[in-house]
Amino acid sequence: MNSDVEFHIKSNYPWSKLPPLIKQSLGNSQKEYDKCVVKYSVQNQLRYKQNLVRNVKRDEKSYYMELLQYSREHLMLYPYHLSDLLVKGLRITPFSYYVGIMQDIMSQEKSYDCLPNFTAADCLRLLGIGRNQYIELMNQCRSSKKFFRKKSVKDLLPLKPVEDINIEPWWRVQPGYITEDDIKMCTSAEKETVDKVIDSKVSLRAGELDFNLVHCLFTRGLFYLDVCIEDEDYITVPPLEGFVMNRVLGDYFETLLYKIFVSIDEHTNIAELASVLEIDLGLVKNAVSVFCRLGFARKKNIDFDLADMHVSWADYSPSTKKPESDQLLIDWDAVLSNDNIYSESKYSPSPGDSVSATSVEGDVDTAALLSTGHAKRIAFLFDSTLTAYLMMGNLSPGLKNHAVTMFEVGKLSDESIDSFLTELEKVGCVAEGEAQRYFDHAVTLRNTIRFLRYNRHLSPDPDFHNTGMGLDLLRCESLLGLDPGTCSRVLNKNYALLVSMAPLSNEIRPVSSCTPQHIGPAIPEVNSAWFKLFMYVLTESGPPSLLLVKGTRLTKLPKTFQAYDKLLVTVWGHDPSVVSTSNVLLVLNEALSHSAALIQAHGFVSDGEVVFVPFPIDTSQNSEFSRKNLCMHSAIQKLSAELQLGVTCGFVSMLRTGRSRTSAKQTRIKKLDALVEETCNGDFSVLEKCADDSGVVAKPQSLGLAVQCELEAEWVLLDCSFGIPLFDAALNRAVCENITSKGICRSESLRELLKSSRKLSLKLLHFISEHQDMPVSADENGFPGSIHNRDQVVPYPTCNMLYVNGTLEQWEGH
Repeated sequence: MNSDVEFHIKSNYPWSKLPPLIKQSLGNSQKEYDKCVVKYSVQNQLRYKQNLVRNVKRDEKSYYMELLQYSREHLMLYPYHLSDLLVKGLRITPFSYYVGIMQDIMSQEKSYDCLPNFTAADCLRLLGIGRNQYIELMNQCRSSKKFFRKKSVKDLLPLKPVEDINIEPWWRVQPGYITEDDIKMCTSAEKETVDKVIDSKVSLRAGELDFNLVHCLFTRGLFYLDVCIEDEDYITVPPLEGFVMNRVLGDYFETLLYKIFVSIDEHTNIAELASVLEIDLGLVKNAVSVFCRLGFARKKNIDFDLADMHVSWADYSPSTKKPESDQLLIDWDAVLSNDNIYSESKYSPSPGDSVSATSVEGDVDTAALLSTGHAKRIAFLFDSTLTAYLMMGNLSPGLKNHAVTMFEVGKLSDESIDSFLTELEKVGCVAEGEAQRYFDHAVTLRNTIRFLRYNRHLSPDPDFHNTGMGLDLLRCESLLGLDPGTCSRVLNKNYALLVSMAPLSNEIRPVSSCTPQHIGPAIPEVNSAWFKLFMYVLTESGPPSLLLVKGTRLTKLPKTFQAYDKLLVTVWGHDPSVVSTSNVLLVLNEALSHSAALIQAHGFVSDGEVVFVPFPIDTSQNSEFSRKNLCMHSAIQKLSAELQLGVTCGFVSMLRTGRSRTSAKQTRIKKLDALVEETCNGDFSVLEKCADDSGVVAKPQSLGLAVQCELEAEWVLLDCSFGIPLFDAALNRAVCENITSKGICRSESLRELLKSSRKLSLKLLHFISEHQDMPVSADENGFPGSIHNRDQVVPYPTCNMLYVNGTLEQWEGH
């Protein structure tokens, strides 16, 4: 079923009003259209009376039975928006629905992982069956078969919902399918409560009734609960509790849930959210209602007078854990007393920190912070690699909930940052082996958050945001799940500045944005092998590199790489890895069977030495190049000038392979150095400067000129990453200090950044178009049209290319 047909079904177009082209695509068959109507309605759990399916399927009950059967077979969430029909009409409650699903998957001996995330969470909430309980039930089921005491799966499943299920006092109580036999089994108090609910002209809130009676009648199926969401409601998403990470199903409602997860914030009401997402208001309300029901979101503006609450609710407290400081937007006591964050001096790290970060200066102005509570914020963009590091290893007892929230919700809002920082404070600095990487990322992330959050030096307009801006953490993959227009509206509404972590994984497409300004990769192509080759040609500096197209097969290693023992292999769309030369052919041919690949020289005897140089670079210093002063390397200086690295931040990766190389240029410089020494008899004061044939100007300070040139030639560009690095504490500190000292976030600098990003985009796209056959275009802003199509990948190479000694040319396989 194509999207055009779905649009006309959603718009309730009968067959007679369909355009000729749509009829033609259906083979001019009304029966085929009717099948599509039923299929679409069932898959999207549409209400019978308000949609086109009522004209196709005459029996309402059979339609809902088919809908439930499809939902059950596909392990979808219970359609709570149809509760008034399914519970009252068919007596199929959420509990009985999930018992049926559990019975199905246990009978088929399926793994617990087959349950989609939200379905598994609802099963845990209602049935009390999580991963461990499921495994135990499956063991019991298998053992009963083994010893000839066959026990049905249904006998092992619970008979009623869990007793301590969470019911919020503002939820609406509705009567279910109640028979005379049900009433006979009720006590007088229960009968009185049932009558009160049935006779009430307006549905009663749970908090208006006896706490124990509501729970009792709900678990027996006599009541069901409506979680009503209004247009003016504001919703907050705390760190997730009780979320089950299994798999993503991809049905319509789950997709909607994830879109709303990453877009929602507590300063946007439901009507505004629906407008930003351009999604039907009813669907948004249904999704938010499910979030509140599962405990993943909370209603901020509960219009329920505590004086009207029944006395039995006096000791009530939600079963879900509250964040620190009772979920205040800002914990004022902590803010005013925290000298590490707000002080006259720069931020000093805690005793366990290995790095400090430039932080907020100046006194805290409480009124100013309150006034900016609804102001735009900074968004720090990260990828799933970071959440994986935070989940792996026992970094902190409560850190996993925040990591799960960052991954599943795709967002950690400023309101939850305080509790997140509290957990990051508990992370140590020393670990063993691979675990050290996880600890380093956690500690550096903590310092980065402190640096970005409420730092007045990072405000584009310090007079307006004199205390800085709040900070949200956003996962790139979640943003890319939104369509481009929606993503742009969400970012523009909530954020004044985007800052990416560096480097972002090659497996994702970085977010590209003109407004708000983005300190990170200008376009997705910057995060690809194309950008490496572009840099090497631009600066005439880089390791020998060979870009191979998909389908190429190597019978022997190209001569250029035979002298190296370690090679850097980057499979298209994946992160690079160092491979031994002895094994590289097997790895490359396997990769080339399904993708393009870039192979680069890395180490002569062992792994090459890689050093990271932060930018923007201080051009005021006039020192000579040295091992400790790599920023003065001629390639870095040229790259900085060509790409205007002075208005953005990140780091350049420099590589020393360990293989000695003497070019003709170096030989000329050696001869020139010898000539100078002979001419001046060691007195260099008579010379102001000397230049070689290529125009390189040098100021000889000693007899070591040739040695310095030789040392510089040992280092070549490897890569350039835009954003704030999290993998190295010292590098992170240097980049953060550069952001402040160079005023990167000032309005003037951001305007220059936009210009430089456009120039870089056009230059890079022109370079790509010159070296592959597929056309690459840019829009009127200088950004490629491909960024508006999230399904389109970075352009693939169409011919093999070899870069060596400053030249990129087509490789014929020699």
